[in-house]
Amino acid sequence: MKKNINRLLKIFAVLISFTFCITGCSKVNNGTVEDNPKEIHIRVWESKDGIDQFIKYAGRTYTEKHPNVIIDYVYVELHGAVETLEVDAPKGIGPDIIPAPHDNLGTLVSKKLIVPTENPDKISKQVLASCAKALTYNNTMYGYPVSAETYALFYNKRLISENEVPKTWEELVKWVQQFNSTHPGKYGFVMDVTNAYYSILFATSGGNRLYGESGTDARNPCMNTAEAVKGMTFFQSLNKDLGLQDLELSTAACEGLFASGNAAMFITGLWNVKPFERAGIDFNVAAIPSLPGENKPAASFSGTRGMFVTACSKHPKEAAEFAEYLLSPEMQQFRFLYTGAMPSINTTVDSKYMPGFLHQLDYAFPMPSIPVMGKFWTETSTTLANIWNGADVKTELDLLNNKIKD
Repeated sequence: MKKNINRLLKIFAVLISFTFCITGCSKVNNGTVEDNPKEIHIRVWESKDGIDQFIKYAGRTYTEKHPNVIIDYVYVELHGAVETLEVDAPKGIGPDIIPAPHDNLGTLVSKKLIVPTENPDKISKQVLASCAKALTYNNTMYGYPVSAETYALFYNKRLISENEVPKTWEELVKWVQQFNSTHPGKYGFVMDVTNAYYSILFATSGGNRLYGESGTDARNPCMNTAEAVKGMTFFQSLNKDLGLQDLELSTAACEGLFASGNAAMFITGLWNVKPFERAGIDFNVAAIPSLPGENKPAASFSGTRGMFVTACSKHPKEAAEFAEYLLSPEMQQFRFLYTGAMPSINTTVDSKYMPGFLHQLDYAFPMPSIPVMGKFWTETSTTLANIWNGADVKTELDLLNNKIKD
């Protein structure tokens, strides 16, 4: 009898110990406490160069407000995010949130990689109208716009005074010719002429717009209209008129010329503000000059960077709530401090350069987000190079127009 009682006591002790292990905080072999099963981890893909620091900061502050939600930053370069998501999502290792420029929206939606915005009416009212429009596809809003962007005319104040900054391209050509003749080794103006993101501005002559006014007419790219031919013919003339025949004009080369004080004017975006400040350049920003025969700044592409909740997210509701948190005035201010990117909401930031960008943004139009935009990006650089180097403008634009239609 006594032996049976002792046996029962031992069994009871084992059960007590087992129960404690189940209900208490379990530990792994190294003694650290395992994740609380009540914690929700939101995996956020993002790139580097300041945006990573912002996401980490936003994640920490969000967790302080929502202790059960942990934000895990994962480095994935922006330009490869969509392709990487296509590979990782079926494996069950995809993120909850990915970043993407809005012109990827058509691809993301058509491949069913993302889900619509939670509370779209609320988000649309919270952000800039251009941002809300950019993230709307087939009358449905996707994602959360965290920044707006366009490009404008940067000018080196030591090489060109503010009252000399040209308002028209004809004025720019005249000023550059005078400057180049008296400043050997320097250039009055540079830009990446074969980058369609920038050079599209010449095809907007007369109100012409890529894929039509709405940017959704995949069967009619509008890149060989009479207006486009007129604008791109003027573009071609700049090669000789600005003395750029023998100059490398890649983005990196142009950035180097401006950062070294060897270019007076350069078309680029907010992302170059901090690098040029670090280079010690005294510069400011103005709207892009108007095209020949027009009286308002040339139209530029506008872009919206969105954070999108993925279709493979295990916590779409919580992911959406964190993405919405990034739109708060506090987070938008911090995002500007970390990245220099233009806020997506109506909030004032402390930057002497912002007025120039906001002026240009008034004349910008959203990059089309239809899937066929992929063809535009891959095909247009060659066309621009050919035109810049003297090829027949109408012939080149006819060929391009056929290549980039659906």
